[in-house]
Amino acid sequence: MSGRQPPETGPVPPRGAAVQWLGTVLFVAVSLFLWVGVTPFVDLTGLDLADPQAGTSNQLYQITLVAISIMMIAYGLTHSMRGWILGPRALLSSLLLWFLFVSLIGAHPMLGVKAIVVTTLVTINAGVYLLLPATEQHFARLCGICMLIVLAIAYYGVLFLPALSIHHAGELLEPMNAGMWRGHFNHKNTAAGAMVISAFLGLYVMSVWSRGIGLVIFVLSCIFLLNTGGKTSSAMLPAVLLLAFVFEKVRWLRAPIACGVIGFSFLLIGSGIIRPLNDFIGKLGIDATFTNRADIWRLAYNAILERPLTGYGLKGFWQTPELVYSGSETWAVMAGHGHNAYLDLILTTGLPGLVLALVWLLFLPLRDVSRMTEEQQHTPLTRLFVRVWLFALYNAGLESVFFEGRNVVWFTLVAALWGLRMQSRATLAVGTPRLAAGEVAARV
Repeated sequence: MSGRQPPETGPVPPRGAAVQWLGTVLFVAVSLFLWVGVTPFVDLTGLDLADPQAGTSNQLYQITLVAISIMMIAYGLTHSMRGWILGPRALLSSLLLWFLFVSLIGAHPMLGVKAIVVTTLVTINAGVYLLLPATEQHFARLCGICMLIVLAIAYYGVLFLPALSIHHAGELLEPMNAGMWRGHFNHKNTAAGAMVISAFLGLYVMSVWSRGIGLVIFVLSCIFLLNTGGKTSSAMLPAVLLLAFVFEKVRWLRAPIACGVIGFSFLLIGSGIIRPLNDFIGKLGIDATFTNRADIWRLAYNAILERPLTGYGLKGFWQTPELVYSGSETWAVMAGHGHNAYLDLILTTGLPGLVLALVWLLFLPLRDVSRMTEEQQHTPLTRLFVRVWLFALYNAGLESVFFEGRNVVWFTLVAALWGLRMQSRATLAVGTPRLAAGEVAARV
């Protein structure tokens, strides 16, 4: 694939009403597929949840993902900005090929290949996603409507399906989460991350479309977030809002804020491995185990030492029979992931995989922001993308969100990466969704 940049965006001819209607339908369909899924309100009391050989494959999810992806790709290929899809292609091709290589030489190659296919489809969909609305106002309105539907479903579950929407002591894997809300999501931490993104979207809707509706989305998201018991996400919401504000206003602090996530992440991991650092953090009144994550990090660290360059392949370590039935005395062998996306990248794709991912996820967005005009750097849309980007980067220090196809935070992060890339090179369309003949605009 060519590594050339797409040409600078010029006049974009208006698309017909039927195509705009199709974009609206696809946007809502993708949003509800992402935020609600095909099997909401999962029962967490099933015995097969603890069996690594039972599998987590969902045929209905796979069929729906493929169907939506076909429609999204078809829509994207007819769009005048199709050159933006799946770019920068040289980097992403290298990234996916490396992931494929390390997965094929791992113990569970088919798990890795499936994960790569899902990741590729989700990445393409996230790129086309921003091309579906006709204007920014259209985008804000669709975001607002979709978030109201998602929040209604989440609260409906809490009110009328509490056994499937609130963690309880009868759950097999984590009965200690009893009383914490999860709504239609499968875990409180997943719900917490989604509610932070929803809160960001509420603030964006307030700025662009409706103050009242945006405020309702923000307040309902915050209430739900607090009831999830997700301490990390609850603390990060105000912290990221502050960081994003400083990032926008103080140019020379942008690189330290973005790159500081690396130090933040490995400081957390170090607290679980290095005893003096663990003791120091404990003296500050902070849970030095970070809710028992330290046991998981020690296990992952020891495994990395055995295969630092190639790792174990995507999906080739956690919840595999070799690990679960290894006879190890630590409970961490039952963990579903490493609770640190950077650590998991090294664990599954080796150090080269981490480097390639950081170039895409961290350094290119930082460069894209620096290339924007002064006016573009202070728009509500750029502000939304930066908030999502920073939250995902810092949240990844305590949760494994990278390259997780079903994860709301991951999809929204990839969309934000495309958004920042387009913001730095294109002109944003404003006005009503039905463009007047001859209007010049780039659609995001």
